[in-house]
Amino acid sequence: MRPLAITSATRSEALPDVPTVDEFVPGYEASFWFGVGAPKATPAEIVDKLNKEVNAALDDPKIKARLAELGGTALAGSTADFAKLIADETEKWAKVIKFGGIKSE
Repeated sequence: MRPLAITSATRSEALPDVPTVDEFVPGYEASFWFGVGAPKATPAEIVDKLNKEVNAALDDPKIKARLAELGGTALAGSTADFAKLIADETEKWAKVIKFGGIKSE
């Protein structure tokens, strides 16, 4: 198999010679991500500690290397950064669902 393009916004370090779809269809981006969340009523000090520990783990060279082996990239950041990512992704995919007339079954 020969990859034609990747759907993330930037080229992959694992496949640097494979272009992004965005290079042919400007504005196209479709990727997936994982995050750690907590219930809304979780005290701020616990959320801050969890965020600090997750960011420290994502900065660990062994974890970075393993993510790179899997073709992934660590997106460490603040709780506000994560909230913005969720809001942006929700808005983006809501537009796709509406445009496609997608209905739940």
